Amino acid sequence: MDMQVGPILSALRRHKAGAVLIALQVALTLAILCNALFIVHQRLSHLSEPTGLDEANIFVIQNEWAGKASYAQLDAEARADLEVLRRLPGVADVTTSNSYPLRGAGWDDGIRLRPGQLTDTTGATVYFADEHFVRTLGLKLVAGRDFRAGEIGVMAAQDRLDPAQVIITRALADTLFHGDGAVGRTLYLAGNPATIVGVVERLQAQSVARWAADFAHRVVIVPRRLTSTLGTYYIVRTHPGQLAAAMRAAPAALVARNPRRMFDPRMGVLSFAQVRERAYESDRGMATLMGVISAVLLAITAAGIVGVTSFRVGQRRRQIGVRRALGATRRDIVRYFLVENLLVSGGGILLGVLLALAMNLWLILRFGMQGLSPTYLAAGVAVLLLLGQAAALAPALRASRVPPVEATRAG
Repeated sequence: MDMQVGPILSALRRHKAGAVLIALQVALTLAILCNALFIVHQRLSHLSEPTGLDEANIFVIQNEWAGKASYAQLDAEARADLEVLRRLPGVADVTTSNSYPLRGAGWDDGIRLRPGQLTDTTGATVYFADEHFVRTLGLKLVAGRDFRAGEIGVMAAQDRLDPAQVIITRALADTLFHGDGAVGRTLYLAGNPATIVGVVERLQAQSVARWAADFAHRVVIVPRRLTSTLGTYYIVRTHPGQLAAAMRAAPAALVARNPRRMFDPRMGVLSFAQVRERAYESDRGMATLMGVISAVLLAITAAGIVGVTSFRVGQRRRQIGVRRALGATRRDIVRYFLVENLLVSGGGILLGVLLALAMNLWLILRFGMQGLSPTYLAAGVAVLLLLGQAAALAPALRASRVPPVEATRAG
């Protein structure tokens, strides 16, 4: 028996309430599913973004001093701490800084290229560093040189930031000079000129927030040790396989040298793996939430299709019996209900594509998300089509088992 769409459309018009509800459910599920999958992919990609550091062998100590001390005393204490840490077994090198990648907060500033320039060319993260910074973090110099010991200065947070030399990342160099060579050129940091002496391949900013994504690797490193009564960060790089032992030994060694200090029980000593885990905690949570929402929506949609198709089969038992009596095979009956469901799902999918694009536009305007890739639309359409047909198959098979004798029973 040839399959004709006209009778199917006529049947749908007679029972349009169920068809409309299923189409709307499919549309809403498709719109949410496409955007949810896109968000999950973005968040998971974010989790594995490289920092440029030798992360496997690095840990960080947040050192806070007890009592009051002058900035000169604080700097002397910090330098003494660094020497103690360098003498620990398994430690390759140590540096101090105001912050570190993925920490979440720190010092950002505007970068300009000309004196008297009214607006910033770009923003950048500022890391304070000594001559051990590049080596300790495992950064790769791709142009120029590292800082020399004689270039390292000391400053307090309220002092003027005016380094004569800086090292920048390749991402910042490309932004400022468009690949036209950065070493030897001048940038203006906090309104003061600084000569670029080196370029490192990659170094991530401290913030992983979505608003900071465009600046994630625009970093300027200044040759200064920042002294603060709030404490400082010691970044320790160990030899391979020595990380755990060094993490256990470092706090005890520092307390033995000077007990007037505190380590935050939660953030005081962290391996970089722990730093990364904490930094992306919200991204993992969002990805998990989006995955659960998508799974629940798909299950509800499948259940809805099964229910509505089963209801239609129950309503049309006499009609099915007549078709069987007129020569329709069981295969014809199955195909009839699958085509009917395909028409309903297809209408929902067309509406769902429009809803998905509208939802993505709202996310772009409201949260600065990227545009939805057509790949996710195509994947969502494929999933909904397959789900719809799979959900309608069981009721369709039940319909095919309706015997021709049903045509003789009173409807």
